[in-house]
Amino acid sequence: MTVTAAGARRENPARTSEVVGEVVFDDPSAVDAAVGRARSAQRAWREVAVAERAAALRAAADLLEPRLDAVAELMARETGKPLADCRGEAGFAVTAMRWVAGRAEELLVDREIDDAQGRLLMRHRPYGVVAAVTPWNAPVILAMLKVAPALVAGNAVVVKPSPLAPFAVGEVVATLATVLPEGLLQVVHGDAETATALVGHPDVDRVAFTGGDVAGRAIARTAAGALTPSLLELGGNDPAILLADAAFDDAVAERLLMASFATSGQVCMAAKRLYVHRSRYDEVVAGLRAAAERVLRVGDPLSAGVTMGPVVSAASAQRVRDLVDAAGAAGAEVVPVGTVDPGTTLSDGYFVLPTLVLGASDTDAVVADEQFGPTLPVLSFDTEDEAVVRANAGELGLGASVWSVDEERAFALAARLDAGFTFVNTHNRTGMSLRAPFGGVKRSGWGREYGDEGILEHVQTCVVHAPAAFRAGGAGLGATAYPI
Repeated sequence: MTVTAAGARRENPARTSEVVGEVVFDDPSAVDAAVGRARSAQRAWREVAVAERAAALRAAADLLEPRLDAVAELMARETGKPLADCRGEAGFAVTAMRWVAGRAEELLVDREIDDAQGRLLMRHRPYGVVAAVTPWNAPVILAMLKVAPALVAGNAVVVKPSPLAPFAVGEVVATLATVLPEGLLQVVHGDAETATALVGHPDVDRVAFTGGDVAGRAIARTAAGALTPSLLELGGNDPAILLADAAFDDAVAERLLMASFATSGQVCMAAKRLYVHRSRYDEVVAGLRAAAERVLRVGDPLSAGVTMGPVVSAASAQRVRDLVDAAGAAGAEVVPVGTVDPGTTLSDGYFVLPTLVLGASDTDAVVADEQFGPTLPVLSFDTEDEAVVRANAGELGLGASVWSVDEERAFALAARLDAGFTFVNTHNRTGMSLRAPFGGVKRSGWGREYGDEGILEHVQTCVVHAPAAFRAGGAGLGATAYPI
């Protein structure tokens, strides 16, 4: 990405000589205007019945669906993700919109209790204007996980996408906005200055952010300064634990491999550390190497058969190489895996060849830090207690996985892990479900997306209460009574 005085020019990370497009950055005055439009639109939108808001969301999904191929190609060119993955992500975003619309109609209804204790009304009130600050690695679905529940809950949304992936999100927002009230859903483009202006705006009532630790801390500080409630997902260094009794055939090997290397490893919930029982270690390493030859093909994300593209930037490529080189220098064995698509010139883009790192120490940065790139350290363990202690090391706690033929054993071990979401016998996107709330513990953020909780994040529960003692015919509490 080349930053200019007024905006940014985004290159294709697979062919850096190709410019995907340019965006003009919105300055604080433009952000202020966008928030003002959102505030005006939300005043009427909050009065619309939930069923009507859900119908509008479905209509927006119907309008977006024929545009998915164009959105996917744009996403592939700006992010470097394989085209099939981008098409899957865009399609899943439409599915999520429809699921959210259906659940909201059941979930956001008023609840009233009228009994001997009194009359209690609980209703869901939207926050107002939601600022959605989204990352580049899964730009459309991670935007939609904020936009869909916020809109159906009665909020307006202003989206600030990453300058590394602004175009697919911009296309989606523009498409959806055509069937929504004017100003209800908007996009602003920019860097940290734009994000700060949006998150810190006094008329922003809720912040939803997905991204890295450094940006997340800045977002949290800005939101806290304005006393604006926030939802943060800050990534993880996710362990996968393969127990001695785990099934391990070709299909499992491929699923485990792609849990780490999909999107070139640049996924918050990717398997980033693999702990294998010592009795299965050699078998698993051999199986992963063979699986990589079958399913890991590095190349241009628009080429048929390519399953792994470049990383997002030169800086990211260098960081991953440095982590792997440091592990090798410390005595670990670095094993290149996969194949390169014929005709690919790796020097044309930000390509990093996938590797397994064997024999690394838990203190090596490639293990202790979130690599966010196409490398997987494979480590051995002897006991479950040992595996739990090592998996729980560090400040992050987003995802994890346990692999065992004994489901009860896997669930029991999962309960001991510091993770907001633990997969069993799978990991990463193959284990996600729209009904299952997702988010982290420890320093991986707070709040949840997906599931009913992901919808309820965008409303406040407001109560009207008439205690029985003070209703007509009530006896009152009495002079000495205390109700709590």
